[in-house]
Amino acid sequence: MNVIRGVIGWQAAGPQPSGAETIQKLCDRVASSTLLEDRRDAVRALKSLSKKYRMEVGTQAMDHLINVLQTDRSDSEILGYALDTLYNIICNDEEEEQDESEDAVTPVLVSGKHKNIPIPDENAQKQADDLGAQFTETFIQDSEHVTLLLTLLEEFDFHVRWPGVKLLTALLKNQGVQVQGIILVSPMGVSRLMDLLADSREVIRNDGLLLLQQLTKSNAAIQKIVAFENAFERLLDIITEEGSSDGGIVVEDCLLLLLNLLKNNSSNQNFFKEGSYIQRMKPWFEVGDDNSGWSAQKVTNLHLMLQLVRVMVSPVNSPGATASCQKSMYQCGLLQQLCTILMATGVPADILTETINTVSEVIRGSQVNQDYFASVNAPSNPPRPAIVVLLMSMVNERQPFVLRCAVLYCFQCFLYKNQKGQSEIVATLLPSTIDANSISAGQLLCGGLFSADSLSNWCAAVALAHALQDNLTQKEQLLRVQLATSLGKPPVSLLQQCTNILSQGSKVQTRVGLLMLLCTWINNCPIAVTHFLHNQENVPFLTAQISENLGEDERLVQGLCALLLGICIYYNDNSLENYTKEKLKQLIEKRIGKENFVEKLGFITKHELYSRAAQKPQPVFPSPEQMLFDHEFTKLVKELEGMITKAVHKSSEEEKKEEEVKKTLEQHDNIVTQYKELIREQDAQIQQLKEQVSSMSSQNEQMQTTLTQQLSQIQQHKDQYNILKLKLGKENQSNSQGDGSQINGLQTEELTQLREEVEELRKQHSLLQTQLSEKDTLINTLRSETMQAVEGSAEGSDNTELLKELEALRNQIQSQSAEINQMKAERQELLRRAEAGSSDAVSGSDGSLDAAKMAELDSRLAAQTAETERLKEEAKSSSETRADLEQQLASATSTVAILQTEKSKLQTEVQESKKEQDDLLMLLADQDQKIHSLKQRLKDLGETVDDEDDLDARDQTDDDEEDDEDED
Repeated sequence: MNVIRGVIGWQAAGPQPSGAETIQKLCDRVASSTLLEDRRDAVRALKSLSKKYRMEVGTQAMDHLINVLQTDRSDSEILGYALDTLYNIICNDEEEEQDESEDAVTPVLVSGKHKNIPIPDENAQKQADDLGAQFTETFIQDSEHVTLLLTLLEEFDFHVRWPGVKLLTALLKNQGVQVQGIILVSPMGVSRLMDLLADSREVIRNDGLLLLQQLTKSNAAIQKIVAFENAFERLLDIITEEGSSDGGIVVEDCLLLLLNLLKNNSSNQNFFKEGSYIQRMKPWFEVGDDNSGWSAQKVTNLHLMLQLVRVMVSPVNSPGATASCQKSMYQCGLLQQLCTILMATGVPADILTETINTVSEVIRGSQVNQDYFASVNAPSNPPRPAIVVLLMSMVNERQPFVLRCAVLYCFQCFLYKNQKGQSEIVATLLPSTIDANSISAGQLLCGGLFSADSLSNWCAAVALAHALQDNLTQKEQLLRVQLATSLGKPPVSLLQQCTNILSQGSKVQTRVGLLMLLCTWINNCPIAVTHFLHNQENVPFLTAQISENLGEDERLVQGLCALLLGICIYYNDNSLENYTKEKLKQLIEKRIGKENFVEKLGFITKHELYSRAAQKPQPVFPSPEQMLFDHEFTKLVKELEGMITKAVHKSSEEEKKEEEVKKTLEQHDNIVTQYKELIREQDAQIQQLKEQVSSMSSQNEQMQTTLTQQLSQIQQHKDQYNILKLKLGKENQSNSQGDGSQINGLQTEELTQLREEVEELRKQHSLLQTQLSEKDTLINTLRSETMQAVEGSAEGSDNTELLKELEALRNQIQSQSAEINQMKAERQELLRRAEAGSSDAVSGSDGSLDAAKMAELDSRLAAQTAETERLKEEAKSSSETRADLEQQLASATSTVAILQTEKSKLQTEVQESKKEQDDLLMLLADQDQKIHSLKQRLKDLGETVDDEDDLDARDQTDDDEEDDEDED
């Protein structure tokens, strides 16, 4: 401590050391001292000297301070002193510079005395900026220094984190691009900085906002990373916590950071929209009824909020993204809230102007939003449309210039790509719709067009031109407008009145506005050109204006007159004999000269205000005198200049050739159109045929499925009959093996019961045979009707396959019937044998009296009794089998009913098909060649196409195969 006290200057005697020497000793102490306390005291002393001796501390102590940051990480106090010292030597803030400016004096020897002469403030500020930039460049030469600083920001200690945030902010201000590059490649660099927004200490959070503002300037990559680190959610939460528009400077900082993230960054804009953050902006604009006492901070906040809305719907964004944001703003009620502010009272002028500009871009090109804006009424008595109220402000010369420009921009955006709105505006000028009791938009535009204020003339002319932009119908409708100039004189058309004012030699701004209106009006409208040329004074006036050598201010008027005359040439339909295209070009060549005409036409694009107006749609001018060009008109000039130049230099022969070429092209287009229509009709026919083929294919699949089910059911019946046949065969064998001569009266009774069961079974089989015969008859009927349908149908191949399948089903049923008949014969044989056995048993019992035979007969009787029991069991199982057969027969009957229904459907479809065939035959007579070519194309594509010869040959082959099978 004694060393430091001596260095600082507490010694009573001896020469006083200079600042540079003191700083050198302190730096040596920082570098060589082994005690942490000594190093801490030395760094604290450097911090106290860093503002007064900024140059010396920066040049001598920077390396030592960086070394302290690297080695003394465990002591937060010395880290805080080192970071504060680095901030003092790097920072260029005005507050810091004001402190320095008090000491920034140069001693000058005057009359033997020292006199302090202050350095000029501008030079001092410039030197300070240069000094900060130099020290920043020295610090960031090694990128590890910035990485070290990012690591220190993870320290939670206030005395480390806060000066670290301020130091990094100062580095970004001085060398933003280089520091951004280092942070971008640093692992988790941006994420560490985003953690500052979550700090509970407001000082660090607020300075973190300033840091992120500097970090995100003009760097799209960092902007995307910050956005995807949930920046939007955090910033909107802070704005809400701070009171939205009523909040303080923190809200302003959040809004500035949001503007940095969203402006000219389509990715972040899309992320903001998809995250439903637009909906969270609506509460910002909910101002109360009492709008008095707007603080400066609230005005600033609301101004930035409106700018944020405009960033999302800016005309420079992609059309799709802009339309999507406009839709979201309407659906969430944001547009309605903005219109409420627009019509409210007591709103400051600059907020009202910015709100008008914001509403303009929210409705620009969006039909739904434009329709809503047209329905908004001002809270007046009686209510007036918002458009009318705004136009009243535009044509009022007492209103602020920026407000009038904003209203004009709003009107332009309302009419942009809005033909419905254009027709409504023009309709207010037509005689049939004028209401004398109310003020309309058309009346205000006409009043502004012919007022004494040149700015009102220009604004009204441009607004009316936008009502005609790219709308031929409204250009023709506007020709009907008649104006009453004075009492006792007949009314004149609006077109004539515009040319009259133009010829009276009014102010340049008024004439420029009228010429832009006339050029837009007659552009691409031959009827309007004819009306304009019909006035005998218009063409001589234009040629006189163009041919004169006027001053610099009149050159723009000459160029616009040349453009107007060029449009009259290009869109002339030669309906007026005195002003045909050829005669007008001859007039230009004689009175003006073609080269001079083209030169005067080029004056428009060479004007300095032309390029400024062509940059963006919003009319922004520093003063009313510079308000000469409209953005849409600059695009029109760019489109017409080359076309008019070519039209003026073309000869009559070239024009004739062009007309012939146009006629040829029109004829060719007509032929192509006819062929296209023919192709469309043929495609429609082909599509219908394809649909018919697909429907018949589906019907065929359904019938095949039905036949498959029937075949499976018949196979089940066949299997059941085979099982029953085997059981009956066993019964016949058991009956043949029994000796009838030794059956007593009990056996005869059992055999009688068995005979009755067999008789009942025979009846049931007879009933089954009758039902099968009916089914066979039904199938034969279906077969004959199907044959008739096949003969009358054009789709022969599909029905032939169905016939074959039905024939196969009939053969199977016939074979099944034969098996049943055979089974019946076997059962009858069994019955006959049983009766013969019973008669033999009766006669044998009467003639036998021998005891030995009786014993043998008893044993046989026991055996026969057992056999009878076995036959009973088999008869029982046969009864169960019979029940199953009855159930299967019922299923087959239902299947036959389904088949009969399908048959009736098929008959109906066949009749419809025959009717369609008659219609198709008439159509196919004309389309035979085309169908042949389509078949050839299908063959070339590898598709299989069956011709009629192939089908006949296939049918013949199938018939031969069936005959061979029948012979076999």
